[in-house]
Amino acid sequence: MAGGNVPSSTSDKPLGQAWGYGILLGLGFLFALLMIFTTWMLKRYNNELQTSEMFSTAGRTVKSGLVAAAVVSSWTWAATLLQSSSIAFRYGVSGPLWYAAGATVQILLFATVAIELKRRAPNAHTFLEAVRARYGSYTHFVYIVFGLFTNILVTAMLLTGGSAVVTSLTGISTAAACFLFPLGVVIYTMFGGIKATFFTDYINGVITLIILLVFAFTTYATGERLGSPKAVYERLVDLAAASPVEGNAGGSYLTIRSKDGVIFFVINIIGNFGTVFMDNGYYNKAIAASPVHALPGYIIGGLSWFAIPWLCATTMGLAALALQNSQYFPTYPNSMDEASISAGLTLPYAAVALLGSGGAVATLLIVFMAVTSSFSSSLIAVSSILTYDIYGTYINPKASGKRLVYISHTSVGGFGLIMAAFSTGLYYAGISMGWLYVFMGVIISSAVLPATLTLMWKGQNFWAATLSPILGLCCSIIAWLVTTSKLNDGVITVATSGANLPMLAGNVTALLSPVIFIPVLTLIFGIDDYDWQSMKNIRLIDDSDVAEAAHLDISEMHGRHTALSPEEEAAEQAKLFRASKIAKTTTATMTIILLVLWPMPLYGTGYIFSQSFFTGWVVVGIIWLLCSTMAVGVYPLWESRHSMMHNIRCMWRDISGKGNPRLGRNASVIEGEKMDDSGLSPPEEINEKFTGEK
Repeated sequence: MAGGNVPSSTSDKPLGQAWGYGILLGLGFLFALLMIFTTWMLKRYNNELQTSEMFSTAGRTVKSGLVAAAVVSSWTWAATLLQSSSIAFRYGVSGPLWYAAGATVQILLFATVAIELKRRAPNAHTFLEAVRARYGSYTHFVYIVFGLFTNILVTAMLLTGGSAVVTSLTGISTAAACFLFPLGVVIYTMFGGIKATFFTDYINGVITLIILLVFAFTTYATGERLGSPKAVYERLVDLAAASPVEGNAGGSYLTIRSKDGVIFFVINIIGNFGTVFMDNGYYNKAIAASPVHALPGYIIGGLSWFAIPWLCATTMGLAALALQNSQYFPTYPNSMDEASISAGLTLPYAAVALLGSGGAVATLLIVFMAVTSSFSSSLIAVSSILTYDIYGTYINPKASGKRLVYISHTSVGGFGLIMAAFSTGLYYAGISMGWLYVFMGVIISSAVLPATLTLMWKGQNFWAATLSPILGLCCSIIAWLVTTSKLNDGVITVATSGANLPMLAGNVTALLSPVIFIPVLTLIFGIDDYDWQSMKNIRLIDDSDVAEAAHLDISEMHGRHTALSPEEEAAEQAKLFRASKIAKTTTATMTIILLVLWPMPLYGTGYIFSQSFFTGWVVVGIIWLLCSTMAVGVYPLWESRHSMMHNIRCMWRDISGKGNPRLGRNASVIEGEKMDDSGLSPPEEINEKFTGEK
């Protein structure tokens, strides 16, 4: 596998190199220009300045629709589309369900942690600030390392998977793709901060959903090469008869009982706990959400996201199986090799087989959207850690708001460049997206439980929080390498270490070893009795220097830049306490449904789908994806209709020469308020929305 997995010859590519460079550079700079314009517009009409608070928290005012759209788009990695389709190609219909269920529960459960973070540390900029406030600098350093590990691995996976697809479709250099993917993302993230990630996440998510619906309808309704569930079903039956799937019930592709599929399911669940609960990007979005919108945003986002890998893989993975022996398949008359499957090329090959060059263009678009939206989230996550947890804490604790903005911008650019170089190195070392996907949990999952208990249990002591992630990491690496060695007569390579059983051993050890270490360390050193007060003492950054440079009073600026009054804080805490109780019940119920009540009866019985059952399975997936499109495509626009109309009116006033009505703080803090002709909200409505008092 050394030297990469994707051939560089361009003679047999569905598209020319111009398509690759055009999308990577053209769309990247288009998004950058869009964010530059949006940043200018929000500054001019909404008094939104790029302060340190706005850059990392968006003023803590984002509403549920946009939070849901950001969750969906940020969680739709390149692997969501590519790896899920490859799993379906390997194991049949079980793969999409195992992938979707195994990666949705983390978002649902994270909603509870998100609410607790907002309750316990209302002014925090990162989750790591809450860790330091509770345990001090040593523990803080441990979680900084795990947080950075998480974003490095996630970003490497994004770039290796995305660049492999671009190379396979257009023939451009994989190394060039690794450097060009981040270029536009770095520019628009620098200009717009986390607000840029929300806006571009929305656009990327809508485009991805539309393209996936096109793929689904082409495969199951309108296409000439398949065109119905019946056609797909019959080809899968014939394929299983000719080459049964080892470990599947009846050797069929149409069953949930799959030995290797359920092993992947366990790896998937464990690895994704790490990439959600240890990714500062998800905490950033929770912090940016307004108090009453964090919970519905994550619940809507999680349920909407489920349909994406489920239907995408059920469509493209099964279409690849159905068409792999036809002349339309790019590798015909040969089968896809294991390196291509691991590199995530099942989806692009299926798209070309279904739609020709049009499918290749659509694949390029959705891969670009998946990589850039998740990469932008990682840029903000790392930038926040470097700015607040390292520079602002240990290097220059008295840094001004303007200085912190500068450090944030520098961190975004530096991390983008470093990751482009690192991902290129991984490609030449033969490390693929599929390998990184199953490896992530080995490295980061040992910090999940102690990190969660930091916010959920007052009894976890300093030693348990500090040592259990380190001890768990040591145990997981040992388990992974020893299992690899034992199963392969001492041979440890990229291929042998990336097999299911070694990765299963490493992932399970990483997540579950703290279950032993935390109680033992708690018994040895005693149960803590933390009162949560030090987390509440985290302070907002003083951005008055940025406001003064713009000739504004800080109270006039959009978002929350000053501490809440006691009355406002009490009202906010009451809302969050209620949301916390709802979150615990709701997320636990949906987790049981997705992990137990739905898949396990199908697995336990070994049921092989009939044609009518398979048709219903597909129809439910399409309906679910249509609902997801409404939830994260239409609902955010409805929520923001008043703000959009206000900005349109302001632009019209500018164009027609009537002047610019600048907003004061009260009118811009609450998105979606009713505005009079001047763009201001009646004071009594503002008071009611903040305090609940008329």
